[in-house]
Amino acid sequence: MLGSGAMTNSIGDIALAGCYLLIGANTSETHPVIGFDIKQAVKSGSGLVIINPVKIPLVRYADLWLRNKPGTDVALLMGMARSILDEGLADLDFINERCEGFEEFKRALAEFDLKTVEGITGVGAKDISRAASMYARGNPSSILYAMGVTQHSHGTDNVMAIANLALMTGNFGKPGSGVNPLRGQNNVQGACDMGALPDVYTGYQKVCNPDARSKFETAWGVKLPDGPGLTVTEMFKKIDQGLIKALYIVGENPVLSDPDAGHVRQSLEKLELLVVQDIFMTETARLAHVVLPAVSFAEKEGTFTNTERRVQKVRKAVELEHGKALPDWKITGLIAQQMGADGFSYQSSEEIMTEIASLTPSYAGISYKRLEEEGLQWPCPSNEHPGTSILHVERFARGKGRFMPLEYRPAPEAPDSEYPLLLTTGRNIFHYHTGTMTRKSAGLNALSGQELVNISTGDAARLKIKDGDNVYVSSRRGKVAASARITDDVPEGLAFMTFHFAESAANILMSADNLDPIAKIPPLKMASVKIARI
Repeated sequence: MLGSGAMTNSIGDIALAGCYLLIGANTSETHPVIGFDIKQAVKSGSGLVIINPVKIPLVRYADLWLRNKPGTDVALLMGMARSILDEGLADLDFINERCEGFEEFKRALAEFDLKTVEGITGVGAKDISRAASMYARGNPSSILYAMGVTQHSHGTDNVMAIANLALMTGNFGKPGSGVNPLRGQNNVQGACDMGALPDVYTGYQKVCNPDARSKFETAWGVKLPDGPGLTVTEMFKKIDQGLIKALYIVGENPVLSDPDAGHVRQSLEKLELLVVQDIFMTETARLAHVVLPAVSFAEKEGTFTNTERRVQKVRKAVELEHGKALPDWKITGLIAQQMGADGFSYQSSEEIMTEIASLTPSYAGISYKRLEEEGLQWPCPSNEHPGTSILHVERFARGKGRFMPLEYRPAPEAPDSEYPLLLTTGRNIFHYHTGTMTRKSAGLNALSGQELVNISTGDAARLKIKDGDNVYVSSRRGKVAASARITDDVPEGLAFMTFHFAESAANILMSADNLDPIAKIPPLKMASVKIARI
């Protein structure tokens, strides 16, 4: 739709928004620096609309909280777009000058009158209209979202619906505007930029593009496949089919982080060779035939690319005095050399960065020398270029912004008589992801030392569960034990857990089926469950 999948604006200019639309994100706990900026801006008069079925801490700062039913984001966002159109709030000059596909999109909006959307989402028509008006009149308005939007069987549609709203209102190319995904880990953006995706080389150069493929073949002296590889979820299916016999996992803990985690463990145990490269002995590493010890961020040189596309230099702060741990690039290079491969004789991370710049147009002007002063935001196409703080200023990366007509598709797994509740997952401020690092901290464990399943007051009364009771949470994939927390932070019919605790591995409960048809991401944010006292 835009020609780029990255955050369009910078963290620094988020504070300039007249209105924030925050959807599928718990920003003050998972991105607290950005969350602080939002709080300060709201105190100074900016508007804040939150779309989230769970009551997150930022709700107390919000002008409007839309507590939609889980999995109904497309209907709600299309309903807001319909309201913007009906109320005459669309930026028609921007649409006519810089966009395409608007007429087809308008026809799709006919299915999303506010009465219909209210019935699907559980959000009142007046609130939908008010949220749409606040966003359209924000001048500028910023949309921020995270994995509560993307980790669904219709996650791509969710993101497209967000982009439609921004296109309708001309919220691109200026400070305080844009579509801004908040990445889940510190170098997710950088990993994607470097081609850690199955269908692209560095800088999102397509594997299926003969010119791009030829460029990398010439640089590396190899013959490369002409088709895409596999996503993570597809890899595990291939293991089960006996088509993948070896797996090399770097800095990831899928035994806790991936859906249907019990099945993930079974799949890994089928492998003839499992190699895990990490800084701690994770739950996944304990299954490995070979564990390769890597060094932490403080013990190596390199770069991280953060959520605002800013490439920043990492400098070694601690000299490793003992042990056999090595930087990740050096481990991979040594393996390649042992396998007889050419081209892996790098002597430093700076040498690798120089090669990245030579092959990646968006990184062409980025070098260690320039990064000594400050980080640079891509695209940075030349050594004289200052970097790009805001994307799509005069034109979109693809030329014109493209509207996308959408339809609402119900979630594939709905509550029933056996599994009457929905479970969604997220993080808390004390721990990070699968706890590989934070669970090593006694102080953080003192603040948050066990998994809590959040249950509404009404559901707890019906199930005869009291605050602090030990309970089993069960789905069609398995069951985990947790301690009950009775709260009105979740509505009736919905439960919430984190996935930080190996003792209560919430992702055992989630489905690895019903993948998003485009991104192939599983529905990690929704599973039907039942809860009972132990």
